[in-house]
Amino acid sequence: MGISHLAVLGAHPDVLVTGVTDTSKLVTDVLRKHTSFECFDDHRKMIAAEKPDAVFVAVPTRFHAAIVKELLQQHIHVFVEKPFCLTPQESVELVALARENNVVNQVGYHNKFIGTFREAKRLIKSPAFGAVKHFTADMNGPVVLKTKQETWRSKPEEGGGCLMDYAAHIIDLIHYLIAPINNIKGALLPSFFSPSVEDGVFCLLETDNGSSGVLNVNWSDETFRKMSTVITVIGAKGKIVVDTTELKIYFKQDPSLFGYTKGWNIRHINSLASPVEFYLRGEEYSAQIDHFINAIKGTVKNTVNTFATAADTDRVIHAIRNY
Repeated sequence: MGISHLAVLGAHPDVLVTGVTDTSKLVTDVLRKHTSFECFDDHRKMIAAEKPDAVFVAVPTRFHAAIVKELLQQHIHVFVEKPFCLTPQESVELVALARENNVVNQVGYHNKFIGTFREAKRLIKSPAFGAVKHFTADMNGPVVLKTKQETWRSKPEEGGGCLMDYAAHIIDLIHYLIAPINNIKGALLPSFFSPSVEDGVFCLLETDNGSSGVLNVNWSDETFRKMSTVITVIGAKGKIVVDTTELKIYFKQDPSLFGYTKGWNIRHINSLASPVEFYLRGEEYSAQIDHFINAIKGTVKNTVNTFATAADTDRVIHAIRNY
């Protein structure tokens, strides 16, 4: 993700990349050879030399809290990769510190910048859909398909495992589309291949608005070519099925919404995506960076994927882990 962010930032018209830090000499040697970026082997050296307005943090999760805290104390705006922190206590401390130092803060939950999910939120919150009664949230992919040498992603103390590294995305999306999860009614965290972490997350949930839900996450499913994220929501007046490329919504009666009618309606990402200047893997990756930059410039409010909302996701991850 660090390389992806660097590609977008390097092409951004409102950004000057003044430094890149990585502990891997292989990475910095390649960047020195093929780019004009100033490269460092320690983030403190970079901060002291370049005095940046903002920093993107894309390192293993166990390093997030310490690095982000240093940046906030120097009044530097921070974008940090997901999940936010290893513990809710670390998250809460950083939320308070960001507020105290009045800096823009954002966490890399990119799903909120995908057009299908943004439109789904608008429809779910509309009176035409009615109160949410139940939902299912499914996320599957071929990440771990055999027992292999351990990396930081397979070590729980470094933020590895399906729950923190994978399911965090869809937990955060549930909060965005429906409501914060406030109760874990049951949880199974099986391991299929990994010796030290879970490869699946299967839960029964309740939210603040009284709806019930089922969470099914499996990163060891070889029947998927890549990550698949699907949320189905049943409302008092309709039903919605949404993923990253398509939105299907059923209204029991005429919703009186422009472009929608009684019965099934289908919208594709092509008609819902917002244009971006630099497309990489999906418009959402540039869109989230655009939002962060615009929040620093003051042209939009710092309200999407803030440390506070990411801390709420960390809270639920901790609750599932300790059920």
